[in-house]
Amino acid sequence: MDKIKIHKLEVFANHGVFPEENALGQKFVFSAVLHTHTRKAGLTDELGYSIHYGEVSHFIQKFAKEHTYKLLESLVEQLAQALLLEFPLIERVDLTVEKPWAPIGLPLETVSVEISRGWHTAYIALGSNMGDKKAYLDMAVERLNERPDCQVVRVSEYLVTAPYGGVEQDDFLNGALELRTMLEPEELLDALHEIEQEANRVREIHWGPRTLDLDILMYDDLVLDTPDLHIPHVEMHLRDFVLIPMAEIAPWKRHPLTGETVEEMRKKL
Repeated sequence: MDKIKIHKLEVFANHGVFPEENALGQKFVFSAVLHTHTRKAGLTDELGYSIHYGEVSHFIQKFAKEHTYKLLESLVEQLAQALLLEFPLIERVDLTVEKPWAPIGLPLETVSVEISRGWHTAYIALGSNMGDKKAYLDMAVERLNERPDCQVVRVSEYLVTAPYGGVEQDDFLNGALELRTMLEPEELLDALHEIEQEANRVREIHWGPRTLDLDILMYDDLVLDTPDLHIPHVEMHLRDFVLIPMAEIAPWKRHPLTGETVEEMRKKL
């Protein structure tokens, strides 16, 4: 991906742990690497196809002056999210903030915090077999799309499927969606659990009836195994109620471990 760099933008602002830092202010130095696609702008010579680095610089200055944080970590985290939301062509931003006058009582040139934040693509499975099933699935889509750090890109049609796992219960309504998100995988999982709780989801019987079931199927090309989260979903290749809606919205998406596309996995079933 192409990069536009802003190097050492000086801003006088009010951030710091000590009250006098917030009252008197001090100099901060910002550097940003904006990951984007510049080819169309380069071929057409039209600024509208690129990111106006002047506007980005003024946005950084305005944000730093209008907010006050105790920690550099908070300043740079909140600024990175604000940049990603304000400038849609930024796919990822590497952001550094330096504090040249850090009051530590020792000779020190500068202290800095550097982070990299950006948009990710996740695929989420939706399911319900209690109450107004469609309303629960629609609610989940709406709640995700309401978050500033999430954008629902596309949603499959919903399909009726037989219960999975051998528990006698009503048929399911299932679907899948593509999500553009700034959330890390564990944060996304927490967000999905919050939406399930809003639907009064109860986990009493494994593979049992539920008002709403939300699972992370894939997240970029990440392979992750923790006690609470497995990406890609360990059973997605075995479930037609996952692969059919996934094949509708992303048939070309490849499983990061097997290399098979969603459509290839669907045909195997």
